[in-house]
Amino acid sequence: MSDRIERREHDRIRVRWPVAVLTDFGIIQAETRNIAVKGIFICCEEPLPLNQVLPLRISPPNYQAIQVGGKVIWSDLYGIDDQDVTYGAGICFVKISNEDRHLLEDLILAHSE
Repeated sequence: MSDRIERREHDRIRVRWPVAVLTDFGIIQAETRNIAVKGIFICCEEPLPLNQVLPLRISPPNYQAIQVGGKVIWSDLYGIDDQDVTYGAGICFVKISNEDRHLLEDLILAHSE
């Protein structure tokens, strides 16, 4: 299930796809909350370092994984429930191959219709 978010320059869709974030301390498992051609909002169990470019592997269901380099624009506490603390992060894509960009554009267009 996805919804289009209207207030952005580029189409942004609400989806929950697995994301692996490679940091200096290992891999952090995350999940998208929304995504656009130029960036992503993810939730994870650890805060991400601000202004650092990190490799991300985004795994949309039934498609090949999308590899990007993303700069962490913001990272903050997103929510607390009985069992976990969750952090949110806004990430701007700074490195993405043409093939992965086209795949992402196609996925966003398909979910926007």
